[in-house]
Amino acid sequence: VQLVESGGGLVQPGGSLRLSCAASGIIFSVYVMGWYRQAPGKQRELVATITSGGFTNYAASVEGRFTISRDNTENTVSLRVNSLKPEETAVYYCNARDSNTGYWGQGTQVAGSS
Repeated sequence: VQLVESGGGLVQPGGSLRLSCAASGIIFSVYVMGWYRQAPGKQRELVATITSGGFTNYAASVEGRFTISRDNTENTVSLRVNSLKPEETAVYYCNARDSNTGYWGQGTQVAGSS
């Protein structure tokens, strides 16, 4: 199983970027896909998830600014990040889970400049 994230980088205050995650080795369409983040010195936290049918769930802190989407034909999940705050500097991780197991990508660094 591989989850490969891309799209991270340095973002100006209020800026935007798009993170992508390409999955292989799993039956993508049956997995709940998600994005999590881990800031320096903090625990990993949920950002957003999306079910195979497209039902989404967001952390309250990102609601209205971030958008998660998935393409079940391309086996990809994306996160559109708008109005990034400097305190949201973190490594962003892709996650795939079903009722039995979960998988993580290696993460992509997102840095909001102040």
